[in-house]
Amino acid sequence: MDSTVLAGIMIPFLGTLLGSACVYFMKGEMKESTQKMLAGFASGVMVAASVWSLLIPSLDQSQHMGTFAFVPASVGFLFGILFLLALDHLIPHIHAGTDEIEGPHVSLKKTTLMVLAVTLHNIPEGMAVGIVYAGYINGNHTISFAAALALAIGIAIQNFPEGAIVSMPLCAQGHNRHKAFMQGTLSGLVEPVASFITIRASALIMPFLPYLLSFAAGAMLYVVVEELIPEMSQGSHSNKGTVFFAIGFVIMMILDTVLG
Repeated sequence: MDSTVLAGIMIPFLGTLLGSACVYFMKGEMKESTQKMLAGFASGVMVAASVWSLLIPSLDQSQHMGTFAFVPASVGFLFGILFLLALDHLIPHIHAGTDEIEGPHVSLKKTTLMVLAVTLHNIPEGMAVGIVYAGYINGNHTISFAAALALAIGIAIQNFPEGAIVSMPLCAQGHNRHKAFMQGTLSGLVEPVASFITIRASALIMPFLPYLLSFAAGAMLYVVVEELIPEMSQGSHSNKGTVFFAIGFVIMMILDTVLG
């Protein structure tokens, strides 16, 4: 793996790290309106990335199938949804603003469960970056270095608010800033790990690339529909979440169009 690809798969983690560092610059508990704006922004980026960086390339690579070009995108997408549904039931986690444990009930601290929730989000994002870079490394004509870079930057932008959403509430709950920063940062480590594993397995996955691109899209959209959109739309300030959804969507669409 050359240095440019290695740097590329680390870009999303940098977004989480910078977002987690907000605990050093912001005081007090994060406002509800801010949380909704960040959740909306992250949702918009993920939806646009799923469409432009994953589903459309999946369809493009299946054009030789003629009328049935939709099959890899459809099958992979549904399996991505089912994969995240399974993880949602197998990994214990809890989301900010609630005390309800999802998945197996275990005797872990609430802060640990919150970190596991974001870690769950980051698995499909790391896989998505790894799949796209694997396509680029193996010379797939529909995936350029710029397209892979656009996805990595887009997910890094989305990870910035996610890092803040983890670290800021931890700090407000009484954890010192250093510990809150570390917890937020650690939640993003799964992304480069998932990307690296995916790239190392590229020789095996290349024949199934259209399926895997749509698989990653389905997994990412599961997170958006199941968790981020409800978080941004419930209660007051939902209009702010919607506006920032649009902003995140447009930014990611521009990135993929300009760089891709």
